[in-house]
Amino acid sequence: MKRIQHYDPPSTGDLAHLKDELNFTSAQMADLAGLAQGAQWRKYTGGVAARELSLHMHFYMAALLTLSDEELGRIVECMRAHGAEVELGPLPAGRPPKPE
Repeated sequence: MKRIQHYDPPSTGDLAHLKDELNFTSAQMADLAGLAQGAQWRKYTGGVAARELSLHMHFYMAALLTLSDEELGRIVECMRAHGAEVELGPLPAGRPPKPE
């Protein structure tokens, strides 16, 4: 079994770039990261003392963006085997592309 041995979080600029790349609102990014609302997401992308994205939150976001439905389903089944109640839903849809 492998584990992540070292982690340096993305910068606020990196996170802003991801948001732009996905064409998501702050509320959609909050949903993707498992946060309650867009204002929570903005704490990771700005301000004098922006929060660092934790390894756990980053891993969760990357998994949702990367894993196939089958792979994600296997993880959910493992979580259920540990006693969790889990329900899958769709990722938030991005906004239409910005006009150039």
